[in-house]
Amino acid sequence: MRLALRIAYDGTAFYGFQRQPDLRTVGGDLMRVLTKLGIIEDAESSNFKGASRTDKGVSAFFNVVSFDTENSRLARPEILNHHLRDVWVLGVAEVPEDFHPRFWAKSKTYRYYLVDEGFDVEAMRECAGLFIGTHDFSAFAKLEPHRDPVRELTRVEVIKRQGYYIIELEGKSFLWEMARRIVNALRFCGLGVLREREIESMLRGEYSKKIPPARPEGLMLWRIEYEGVKFSADERGIKKAKRDLFERYSEALTRAALFGDLLLGL
Repeated sequence: MRLALRIAYDGTAFYGFQRQPDLRTVGGDLMRVLTKLGIIEDAESSNFKGASRTDKGVSAFFNVVSFDTENSRLARPEILNHHLRDVWVLGVAEVPEDFHPRFWAKSKTYRYYLVDEGFDVEAMRECAGLFIGTHDFSAFAKLEPHRDPVRELTRVEVIKRQGYYIIELEGKSFLWEMARRIVNALRFCGLGVLREREIESMLRGEYSKKIPPARPEGLMLWRIEYEGVKFSADERGIKKAKRDLFERYSEALTRAALFGDLLLGL
């Protein structure tokens, strides 16, 4: 039997998703718990795969891992979340034997949370529209050897909230640091230090310097779309995730209020 887990995690607690020797990673923690419970023996024999290898500091509300198992009885959010820390299993699905969470994905959506620095939101939205479509994103990515830099974005949206913006980017696949570099380009557009014509030139491959990436802590893998895959969760597993996330939200909100008063007092 092949199972897929929908997972969420606080990326600030990890050195990324991909397993690394002597470093705490999302994939490493999942492997530790799955092997501890006897759900799988190891990554190789279980064909353990992940949908997105998020970088250090990047969080997820919807990432997916899959593996083969003969002991699916314990692969439930209620049980797994009891053993996991900073990672939450939000759903389980039985999938076909050839299911691969990365290659079967129809689209991915990333969200970036950007504090308002007095941006010109219309300028940001005009620049955002330039990224939609199929382009060579070499100027907006950290390229890996022999990796095709051409990607298609179907949506780039600038959503205004009270005191901050959400930048949503949707496409089938993303290059390394692509989402964070596009976000920084939109930030520069909103500050008036980057113009539409410069974005257009960079997308044509005309540039001398690349856009640097925005900080990873503001990025979250928000959604992955699959055809015919439905994740189910138990109430107790979701309840623990909600409780853990509310504690983090309360701590973050308290710290934000504290520093806000410090700024106002200067």
